[in-house]
Amino acid sequence: MKIITCIKQVPASSNVQVDPKTGVLIRDGNNVKMNPYDLYALEAAFQIKAMRKDSVVYSITMGPPSANSALSEALHMGADEATLISDRRFAGADVLATSYTLSQLVTHIGGYDLIICGKQTTDGDTAQVGPEMAEFLSIPHVPYVKEIVEVKEKSIILRSAYDTYDELVEVFYPCLITIDKGANVPRLPSYRRKVLFKDYKIKMVTLKDLKDQNPDNYGLSGSPTQVDEIFPPLKRTEAIMVEGKKEKLAKDMFDILKESRFL
Repeated sequence: MKIITCIKQVPASSNVQVDPKTGVLIRDGNNVKMNPYDLYALEAAFQIKAMRKDSVVYSITMGPPSANSALSEALHMGADEATLISDRRFAGADVLATSYTLSQLVTHIGGYDLIICGKQTTDGDTAQVGPEMAEFLSIPHVPYVKEIVEVKEKSIILRSAYDTYDELVEVFYPCLITIDKGANVPRLPSYRRKVLFKDYKIKMVTLKDLKDQNPDNYGLSGSPTQVDEIFPPLKRTEAIMVEGKKEKLAKDMFDILKESRFL
């Protein structure tokens, strides 16, 4: 069984820098971490591998060369193979272009049975990349998975959590699922595996390796939506002190909130 897990490197804090010309986040490899939801996706893949001993877990990501650190972490956690897709022509991709690029990478790898993604990323929060990948690949997908109930030879049974109800679904391979937080407890990277993979060379894929090599379908050129402006929020620490009896305090607080247009 061939399992592909999609991961992403995201800012490790709210202290991020924005390129004033392009309006995109500056990803220089500093102050970054693996997307938290992807940790649950990886753990789900490892649990399936424990059920199906013939399984191989591939971990993939799209980003600059510095994103290799996230792939190394996945290898140290339990992944068997890792591939980075990176090209300057992929820069500035929106959700649709990102999904298309990743689907092209999956097609390039080929022979997969199951694709597992985290429900969403903490730097975008769209929860759309996984489902859009499935659409580009013309395979079924199941979102918001909170439990892997049973792994069969030709299908997998899952429990998905929606706002007001749970749904039990059986889906046949090949398929894509997105894992929600709390579905499992992600393991820590293993020092033994770190030693085992110290000489491992993470595979690199660029635009020239893909089936579709038209640069207009990737990055900013392939993005039907573009951010008009993005900027870090201003942080203010000044405080307003109000004193008096409770009636006066209530009126003063109301006036402050109304003046600030919170009411």
